[in-house]
Amino acid sequence: MNGVARRVIDGRTALDRAGAAAHTGAAYSTVNHWHRHRARFGFPEGFRSDGRQWFWLDDIETFHEAHQAAKRAELTKVDRRGHPNDLVGSGAAARILGYGSYRNLPDTLLERPDRTEMLPDGRQRRLWYRRTVWAVADARTGRQSTGRTPGTTGDRKPHPYADDPRLQTAIQLLNDAGTAGRDRRGLGAKLASKLGIPQRTAQRLLTEARRVAGLP
Repeated sequence: MNGVARRVIDGRTALDRAGAAAHTGAAYSTVNHWHRHRARFGFPEGFRSDGRQWFWLDDIETFHEAHQAAKRAELTKVDRRGHPNDLVGSGAAARILGYGSYRNLPDTLLERPDRTEMLPDGRQRRLWYRRTVWAVADARTGRQSTGRTPGTTGDRKPHPYADDPRLQTAIQLLNDAGTAGRDRRGLGAKLASKLGIPQRTAQRLLTEARRVAGLP
């Protein structure tokens, strides 16, 4: 990506895919998914100009408002019993959010536990404060919370990893690969190992790192 995110065309503001991701607060891969399955999600088809694909800003806002409304309509009831500072595991966190299994927990929780414990078999146990789980639930509707709410409220949200301290590690890794003249294959696995995170998260960090650093 060359860093271009928005442009005024014929008096209207247009966004490229990176701009649509930044404006909605979604990952770049999510925007690709929305567009690939636009018949299902109602994502705008967009248009091409100067060899790039663009979407009208007002079309993106209309889509995102409808998408968020549909998500809110499917939300589960949140269990707000208990003390905010209680630490809970993945099973309890799922029950608080009204999910039937910990496998339904959102990435915003799985990728940022408040604490971790190493189990005897070598697996890592993630723990969160109840207030953190409640904050994630509140973020689904834009409701303000006194807990640690991922992202920000308002009309425009930053990329989920925009303020992530791990982003600097990803940028440095990209820069090191460029300086050494190496290709970038395998960087996701290397970053995942370095930070102790899933490769899926590492790839998302690298995608945002490339955007922030203006790298292709």
